[in-house]
Amino acid sequence: MGTKRVLVVGGTGYLGQHLLQGFSEIEGKPYDLAFTHHSNPPQPLLDAISPSLAFHVDLQTGQGFDCISETFGQPHVVVNCAALSVPRACEMDPTAAMATNVPSSLVKWLSSFGENNTLLIHLSTDQVYEGVKSFSTEEDETVPVNVYGKSKVAAEQFICSNCSSFAILRSSIIYGPQTICPVPKSLPIQWIDSVLSRGDEVEFFHDEFRCPVYVKDVVTIILALTRRWISDGKRMQLLLNVGGPDRVSRVQMAKTVATIKGYNTSLIKHVSASSVNRGVISPADISMDISRLVQTLNISPTSFRDGVRLTLKIGSAC
Repeated sequence: MGTKRVLVVGGTGYLGQHLLQGFSEIEGKPYDLAFTHHSNPPQPLLDAISPSLAFHVDLQTGQGFDCISETFGQPHVVVNCAALSVPRACEMDPTAAMATNVPSSLVKWLSSFGENNTLLIHLSTDQVYEGVKSFSTEEDETVPVNVYGKSKVAAEQFICSNCSSFAILRSSIIYGPQTICPVPKSLPIQWIDSVLSRGDEVEFFHDEFRCPVYVKDVVTIILALTRRWISDGKRMQLLLNVGGPDRVSRVQMAKTVATIKGYNTSLIKHVSASSVNRGVISPADISMDISRLVQTLNISPTSFRDGVRLTLKIGSAC
C-alpha cells in the first residue's frame, strides 16, 4: 500500500499545529506529513512533528503548490485550515477575505492531478448561519450576516461544485491548550482566565450563543475522516456541524472559567451584544445541532466544562 500522504494547509495556525501534532503522534507513523505556511515555520514546530515537509504557499495566487507536487506528490488527504478568520478584518477587506477563504487555487491544484483520489477536508464556520434560532442543522439555509460568513458560504459552494470528495466541517469557536509554538491571536479560555485573574470587573455578552468545541475533538474528527477515506476509498461528500455539546453564552463561558479557577463570579458583568459596536455584525445564536456528527463518526465531543479544565491545566511548551 505504501505510506499515505497528508497535507495540512495552514499548518502554523492554531488548529493546524494541533492537527500536525495529532497526526505525528499516531503509533507507527502511518502518514507522510507536509504542511503549508505563509510566514516562516517555527523550528520547534518542525522538531516536534518531524519528519515532515514545510512548503511556503500563497493561497491567493497558488504560488508554491507546484513545489509540493514535485517534492511530496499528490496528497491522499488535504486538510484546509487556512483562512482569514477575524470577522472584523474580513469586513474591512472583503476582497482579501474572498481571495483567502475561497480555496480556488488549492482546488485548481488538486484538479491538476487528474485522478480524483484526494479527499479535501475543509474548515468552515458556524457563522454561515443567520443566528436567529438555536441548534441549527446542516439542512438549514445559510444566511450569513457578515463578510466572513459570506466568504465561507462561497467556499462551501465552490468545493461542492468542484471537488468529487470532500468533508466540510462547520466549526464553532475552537478552544484548548496553546500550540507547540504559541500563536499570536489570543485564545478564548486563556483570555477569560487572564482578565478574571486580575480581579477587575469584566463585561461579557449574555445574549450571544455558541457551541465551543475542544480542539482535540476537532483533531479526532479529522483523523477519523482520514482513516475512513483511506480504508474505504469511497467517494465522500459530507457536511458536518462541528461544535461541542453545550450551547453557551459568553457570560456562561466566563462563569465556567471562574468556577473552575475559584474566581469571584460577581466580577462578570452581563451586557447585551447589541450595546457594543465591534465594526462587524455578529450573529446572536449560532448554536448547532451536532447529531449528524455524532451518528456519522460515533464521536461524542467533550463537554464545555471538561474542555475548560483540560485547557487550563496545560502550560505552553515553546
